[in-house]
Amino acid sequence: MAYSEKVMDHFTNPRNVGEIKEPSGVGEVGNPRCGDIMRMYIKVKDDVITDVTFKTFGCGAAIATSSMATELIKGKTINDALKLTNKAVMEALDGLPSVKVHCSVLAEQAIKAAIADYYKRQGMDPTSIVGKLTECEECACGLHE
Repeated sequence: MAYSEKVMDHFTNPRNVGEIKEPSGVGEVGNPRCGDIMRMYIKVKDDVITDVTFKTFGCGAAIATSSMATELIKGKTINDALKLTNKAVMEALDGLPSVKVHCSVLAEQAIKAAIADYYKRQGMDPTSIVGKLTECEECACGLHE
């Protein structure tokens, strides 16, 4: 299984690692059975994600996709962050092996979960804005038998 230089860079030098004190929203996705758990923290001011960090328990691809996803939404509006797809994360990393595509799906879902949590903390139902968060029993990828 070959990884791109960008995947290796984001795995060995992950960006935005850690927790945010008093976050605006926190999203956690994954499943211990598949081995990947992602937690994203966002800070929102005036509808802009001013800071985003992550803590991921998982493989190198899970760490790399978490890192890249945070880079792609930092400084963006919530609406722009909600448009981030797992495909965009994979493209930004110059691809992933097919067996690791689920990691990019987890990164997309972790961001959406953090934004959903932000709206819940505002007393709003996030479903109409964020949509329904999808997770298969294994890890949200839909690839498992």
